[in-house]
Amino acid sequence: MKLPTQSKRFADRREHASVLIIVLWVCIGLVSIALYFANQMTYELRASDNRVSGVMADQAIEGAARYVSLALQNYATNGAVPDNTQFKCEAVSVGDAKFWLIGRDPSDGNSTEPYFGIVDEGSKLNLNNVSTNVFQYLPNITSDFADAIMDWRGTNGVVSLDYTSLGYAPKYAPFETVDELRLVYGATEDMLVGEDLNRNGVLDANEKDLNSTGEFEPSLFDDVTVYTREPNFHADGSLMTNVNTAARSQIRSLLQNAGISTSYVDQLIATNAAARPYTGLLGFALRCKNVGITTESFAQLQANVTTIDATNAYIRNRVNVNTANSDVLTAMFMGANIDEQTAASAAQTLITYRQQNPDNLGSIAWVIDALGNNNQVVTALAKHDWLTTHSYQFTADIAAVGPYGRGYRRVKFIFDVSDGAPKILYRQDLSRLGWALGEKTRENLVAKDTQ
Repeated sequence: MKLPTQSKRFADRREHASVLIIVLWVCIGLVSIALYFANQMTYELRASDNRVSGVMADQAIEGAARYVSLALQNYATNGAVPDNTQFKCEAVSVGDAKFWLIGRDPSDGNSTEPYFGIVDEGSKLNLNNVSTNVFQYLPNITSDFADAIMDWRGTNGVVSLDYTSLGYAPKYAPFETVDELRLVYGATEDMLVGEDLNRNGVLDANEKDLNSTGEFEPSLFDDVTVYTREPNFHADGSLMTNVNTAARSQIRSLLQNAGISTSYVDQLIATNAAARPYTGLLGFALRCKNVGITTESFAQLQANVTTIDATNAYIRNRVNVNTANSDVLTAMFMGANIDEQTAASAAQTLITYRQQNPDNLGSIAWVIDALGNNNQVVTALAKHDWLTTHSYQFTADIAAVGPYGRGYRRVKFIFDVSDGAPKILYRQDLSRLGWALGEKTRENLVAKDTQ
């Protein structure tokens, strides 16, 4: 038998080596394709997981809206403002998702983390009813922009503004939303939003302190609304007693029902500078206090009286003094021709009083207790019908996430309970503004979901 020559054996080995290399390349190619598709599937799995988390967050928001509606039905009765201790406002579970109600700190504190709760729209100035001399005293607002607001909502122009350069005409009709302010001539993002780019009520790490104060300062969007209206009738639909037109017998009956001596009747119905007609509830309260009726007794009386004619079913220009922030209060006081220093001091006095006396805020008379019967702010405000202690519209700024903090969603709802059952007036998606729950919430979510 003839053995293969050495050259033939070498050729065979070279051929086998070539096949091996080709096979290896094919294997590498197949492995690369497998890894590529595996990597794509990993991304698709993550994307699908995020989509599922987003759907869960969306459903959590829908559930949260129903939850808030139920809370308002149970606790926002007769103009009361629900307390955030009456129902859960943060990390509320809906299946595997959670939701939060982003609120505003009622103490005007300087927290670095969001406050959770509903927001009282009644604590704000109504864009459609407040006069220029109040608007112009809000922070960052110029008198020119205050005039522009009046021009926008007026039936015809009151100032000459060049809207043609903006490509549209002024509305000359009431505001329908607060965001409509963006269209008003002279509006800027700094003026409307200020430092709070994600509109969560705190100065986050990525937000610039524009005024270098080291503190969060509310923006115009925090101080104004278009939704406030207070019913000028009882919850059962019956009319209140107008103390400006009521007969002696009606005033006597009111006092008797409130457990107050009827000896005050003549003093309350006298027509002079100190008595009828009363411009608003504070003016009536001041008269009652001056003649000797106590704050506790007046609270029983206020529930059944009005200073507005019954032909006006709703009152739209009042601000809830129990919840308004210092900027709103100061602007109102200055709008009543009070100097800035006195107005700011009175506003802080009221905020301090309501923090220290949360159980004494049942009637407008507490403002007189806090400032004094003869205080110039009280005297000035008694000439206007600007204050109330009731609210019927509330904002629920709902943020929700799925498992591991994924699928973040945020939607703002505005509820109205002035007709009895809560109903949604407005809905706005705010997810585009980015994370608004603070770093502490993010850290807690990650810590709990990775244990």
